[in-house]
Amino acid sequence: MAAEQNHDSAACKRVDDGITRVFQLLGKRWSGPIVAVLVEQPAYFADLRRAIPGISERMLADRLAELAAAGLVLREVDEGPPLRVSYRLTESGAALEPALRKLAEWAKAHLPEAAGCPETNLEQPAGARN
Repeated sequence: MAAEQNHDSAACKRVDDGITRVFQLLGKRWSGPIVAVLVEQPAYFADLRRAIPGISERMLADRLAELAAAGLVLREVDEGPPLRVSYRLTESGAALEPALRKLAEWAKAHLPEAAGCPETNLEQPAGARN
């Protein structure tokens, strides 16, 4: 019987490649909240900054560039005046909505509330948004 078990047992314990790639991108600080804001609607840079307390302009710009390079976010320049830059999810980015809703439900059920953490629209059904 031992001859039948000739595979590498460590290979069975590896994390799924898809999970690894998802968390390499969305597991970075601020990436998840940025996508969560953009799931609701496209937003200008300043609106994103206000919607995500504690994020610096530099970090927001860096994360948006990473999300755009990954094909999740589209950057659009509105030729002014004033010149404004807006961001929206691509089809791939928008496809994250069901997974984000499930994660929000899981967090509500299994993670302790953080002090001063406001509720998000992500917990509402899609038709209940304003």
